[in-house]
Amino acid sequence: MAVQAVQAIRRMRGGAQSHLMLGADGKLWVVKVRNNPQGSRVLANELIATRLSEAVGLSVPACDVIDVSGWLIRNSPEMWVDIGRGERSLCAEGLAFGSQFVGGLMPGQVVDYLPAEKVADLRNVREFAGMLCLDKWTGNSNGRQAVFARGPRERKYRAVFIDQGYCFHANEWRFPDSPMRGVYALNAVYEAVTGWESFEPWITRVEEMRPEVLWSIAEAVPPEWYGGDPSDLEQLMEQMLKRRSRVRELITAFRDSSRVPFPNWGSMVRSVVPTTFPMASLATKFVM
Repeated sequence: MAVQAVQAIRRMRGGAQSHLMLGADGKLWVVKVRNNPQGSRVLANELIATRLSEAVGLSVPACDVIDVSGWLIRNSPEMWVDIGRGERSLCAEGLAFGSQFVGGLMPGQVVDYLPAEKVADLRNVREFAGMLCLDKWTGNSNGRQAVFARGPRERKYRAVFIDQGYCFHANEWRFPDSPMRGVYALNAVYEAVTGWESFEPWITRVEEMRPEVLWSIAEAVPPEWYGGDPSDLEQLMEQMLKRRSRVRELITAFRDSSRVPFPNWGSMVRSVVPTTFPMASLATKFVM
């Protein structure tokens, strides 16, 4: 059952022209409407990719279907979308996509950028390797987006991965794979990658994901978000099932690119244990 939107708070930045809204559940939601400039399918992309990320254990905001009434749109001055050439259109009423607003409204608790020297100190920096698995699997054609949140008494931030609208190549639902797509802008988030073990457990969870998990997620997508033809959604899910086995190949293409994103690939941390007792001669025999 969809969450009912009860208040429009303000417009958000970004190409999808999202709106911050209060739901009847008392939570804040970042809401994308069907007639956003990026196309209605990005709502389906957001729901599918976010829930796939949840299924493999990555840090993404909770998401849901949000019901935005015509009355609320008509009585909220900022509930419009810019359609270009100085023209505006009222937001489409009905079912929209909602992502829970990360971190609340307190200044400093959420930031959308950290410098490279601060990124390595993230509480969950290893998850960038896991999110790379998802982005390559889903064919994210945008750069990886994240915000960084911390609690009032916490010193370190943690990454929360947002904006999955350009998975499946946005409104086109195809997979023109390229090494530099779906990756984060700073190599610093990948410095801890030393080999395939750094992508665990996420890459195995992708490769072994049961088909019924994908189909159950697809069933939750409102038909009006993808034009109402279920065969289009079925074809997308079939492609996703086939692509599970290609994730390592796609990551390898990124690894071998001129960007050199994994400078520590193949390196091993060696522990030196001090010798407490003198080494016995090779000729020494032990008597039991």
